[in-house]
Amino acid sequence: MLRNATQRLASLAGQTPARAMSSFVKEGDKLVYTISDFKFHMVEPFDNVVETTREDLLPLYTQMAEMRRMEMAADNMYKAQKIRGFCHLYDGQEAIEVGLEAALTKQDYLVTSYRDHCQQLGRGDTAKSVLAELTGRITGCSKGKGGSMHMYKKDANFYGGNGIVGAQIPIGTGLGFAAKYLHNSGLLRDGKSAETCITMFGDGASNQGQLFEAVNMARLWQLPVIYILENNQFGMGTSKKRSSSNSEFYLRYEMPGIKVDGMDVLAVRKAVAFAKQFTTEGNGPILLEMDTYRYHGHSMSDPGLTYRTRDDVANVRKLRDPIDKLKKMLVEGELATVDEIKAIDKAIRKEIDEARVFAESSPIPEDSELYTDIELPNPTLIRGTEINNGVGKINW
Repeated sequence: MLRNATQRLASLAGQTPARAMSSFVKEGDKLVYTISDFKFHMVEPFDNVVETTREDLLPLYTQMAEMRRMEMAADNMYKAQKIRGFCHLYDGQEAIEVGLEAALTKQDYLVTSYRDHCQQLGRGDTAKSVLAELTGRITGCSKGKGGSMHMYKKDANFYGGNGIVGAQIPIGTGLGFAAKYLHNSGLLRDGKSAETCITMFGDGASNQGQLFEAVNMARLWQLPVIYILENNQFGMGTSKKRSSSNSEFYLRYEMPGIKVDGMDVLAVRKAVAFAKQFTTEGNGPILLEMDTYRYHGHSMSDPGLTYRTRDDVANVRKLRDPIDKLKKMLVEGELATVDEIKAIDKAIRKEIDEARVFAESSPIPEDSELYTDIELPNPTLIRGTEINNGVGKINW
């Protein structure tokens, strides 16, 4: 009895408050969609209405469904002991990655935490590459040497994949510095930039000192950084209400902030599009708090039911699931038929099944790979560990 009561109290502490309902009106071959609500802090509000079409929505649905299916495959592979070590899944939060990519280009920088499989996919990689990396194969995106938490895609400006809570925040701030510095051939406080940097972290990192230090530097130098706080209600097994004196995160950091329904891909896209324009025009950083929910536990070692109930998870799935929400809009808005959606889902199942076979049959890295990707070949400028043992500059 005591344990059940404790679970319920912890669950209630972490529950997402009820949100206003989104709605749409059909006008010819398009939908006029009213997003549920945004909340603004230190920034002028923008409207919450978007126009969308079949050609717009179907790719968003397909990308989210692909991510969901890939993460479910990873779950099964982990339970079959094909994947070892840490593994943090993203199912439930797909609208954030798909929505932000729809508002960016691959010239914009992106850095995130250890929950990074779908970011790798969203930056243009394949499910084969991701699942191969998870199984430690040479065909993986990091040659099987990074695993779940260390995926990268240099040609798409994706900088990981970082295994330490909050460690990516100073890195993302530095990438914003680079974007502004390189664009202006030096740092102008009110200077513009061509790119922005998406720096993603969870509510579990929201109280870290390095976050406040990085934000201070970004504000001081007006850096083009979009801090995306993925508020999935729990830092590991601790609800935001039990860990933060103020869990309205978009209000907290002395910078412009917007609270966004992170389970609505169109809301995410609109907010990130605004944030990109805001940051690249020299206005400094902005924080987007994405109100979302993870269906799995913190990682595969966490069943996710000691601090919340099955009913809590089921209710979020029923009322707020981002994929179901978009499917409903497509079908009820007469932009796609049920059969068309089923065909997309079938094709995705086939793709992920093939990716799993590819991953499990790919070779593991040779022992010699232990010594590769450590040093830059033929370096021209490296700071030394002591005076005079560097390369390319006297006394480095």
